[in-house]
Amino acid sequence: MILDSLRNSETYYPLCPRFKKAFEWLAQTDISALPTGRHAIDGDDIFVNVSELELRPRSQAALEVHDEYIDIQLVVDGEEEFGWSRREVLERPRGEFDVRKDIRFYDDTPQTFYTVRKGEFTILMPEDAHAPMLGNGFVKKLIIKVRK
Repeated sequence: MILDSLRNSETYYPLCPRFKKAFEWLAQTDISALPTGRHAIDGDDIFVNVSELELRPRSQAALEVHDEYIDIQLVVDGEEEFGWSRREVLERPRGEFDVRKDIRFYDDTPQTFYTVRKGEFTILMPEDAHAPMLGNGFVKKLIIKVRK
């Protein structure tokens, strides 16, 4: 798990060959004007889901993991809390892995929580179990899906 601001995005280019394209797209796009929904950046290798949603309390935290995609989650407006755990310690799966959606949920309690504020992003690798959409109020965010 990484937490940082967009001004430092170049630091993370070496982590994945597709990060440079994803972060350059962010720098060249008026992200506050993007409508909700899915937007292609590089076909199915890099795309973004724009969401505006109501946040939920920690008691409703559902950890999720992905196998094929890395998440770059950027808060555009508001702030969002995330739960986090190392994937390898999870013990309570909620169903099977959904290959089509690249997701599996767990009922484990997150090991820690952290807050992502406006203009900040978190990078969540396949080994990072994360519980997004926590806090109070509403958030507008981008979830950039980057094929590993």
